[in-house]
Amino acid sequence: MGDGLPLEGVRILDLSRALAGPYATALLADLGAEIIKTESIKGGDSSRSWPPFEDDHSLYFDSANRGKESIAIDFYSQGGRELLWKLAVASDVVVENFRPGVLATMGLDPEALRAAKPGIVIASVSGFGATGPLSQAPGLDQVAQGMSGLMSVTGADADHMYRVGVPIIDMVAGINTALGIAAALVGRDRTGVGAEVSTSLLETGLALGAFQGQKYLSSGEVPEPQGNNHPVLSPYGVFATADIPVIIAVGNQKQWRDACVLLGDPELAGHPDYATGKLRNVNRAALKLVLEGLLAHRTAAEWLPLLRGAAIPAGPIYNYEQAFADPQVRALDMVQTVRRTDGSELPLVRGPISVNRQAPRIRKAPPALGGDTLAVLDRLGLSAEQVAGLVDAGIVLAAPGAAPGTTADAALGAAP
Repeated sequence: MGDGLPLEGVRILDLSRALAGPYATALLADLGAEIIKTESIKGGDSSRSWPPFEDDHSLYFDSANRGKESIAIDFYSQGGRELLWKLAVASDVVVENFRPGVLATMGLDPEALRAAKPGIVIASVSGFGATGPLSQAPGLDQVAQGMSGLMSVTGADADHMYRVGVPIIDMVAGINTALGIAAALVGRDRTGVGAEVSTSLLETGLALGAFQGQKYLSSGEVPEPQGNNHPVLSPYGVFATADIPVIIAVGNQKQWRDACVLLGDPELAGHPDYATGKLRNVNRAALKLVLEGLLAHRTAAEWLPLLRGAAIPAGPIYNYEQAFADPQVRALDMVQTVRRTDGSELPLVRGPISVNRQAPRIRKAPPALGGDTLAVLDRLGLSAEQVAGLVDAGIVLAAPGAAPGTTADAALGAAP
């Protein structure tokens, strides 16, 4: 695309659907990769049918499929299998999140692919991993949140455990997949040989346990939910003020001393119940009452600039309307507006990775099913007659209005 991005020239055949795989390939698109989202002719990515909707557009699908092209193929026809193979060997990377072994049944056996193209990278995301008694079981984010222990430390208390409010394991599995692909491409540049990289929702969820999982492994103590309090640091959580609650995060002794001075009780820093991080954690309930008594003298709007000015991390609790209106979020130009092929405008959150101090640009709106079929096949070297034959035979679907060599680009700029 000529933007000087690190993955320019890398072609990725994206066979994934739902969220984990598409989240990975959206990040790779932000970094310059060409993403050919290859969907079943029978309805495409399952998330196209998931709410919330804007008219006929799934906003769930739209949120994770920026910057991609869509080609729709009959995966299980002979002609479809042949076309999938051509697309795969013309790509640098194949991404899939089927159950282990399904890729081979589609005519894309990993060993055969690597024999035909030793430099190819094959990336897989499954529910439970490639081995073990659940390797063939279907898995979704909340199942992995439950099985990994993540839900057991999220919620008000041990009797009220909650899933995280977004499919966090799906998204982090996508990040892990993107990282694995990037690493495999670096390795290929050095050795000329590609690799198979994989992760699963369960592996990702367990890895997300961090110190909570380590706490059990090393001490045998089973962690429990701490509500909105940090499980090991204090004061670190949600605190009432004169009007609305705020988040205050004290991470070290200096911040603790500075917070006590700022709140008007410098002697509190040396109180025998709160003098060290360990003591503050043990006595967190009593400390919360003391701090909220001090915080009650001013509003959140008054406290936040004072806390930040003292280099004490602090912030409000926003809903999404408030989050997108925040001056810092606006300064980052996190929201960009693109135009779909039907002419409708779509505000999207851009990717989070900047390169050379340049924030990513959404280069293409989420595609209509089969919206780029003709363009993709044209670049693959098929003649107009061959493409027409595939369309007439029902092997591929070309969305109405699609034409060879065109894309549904049209980034309109930052949203208001």
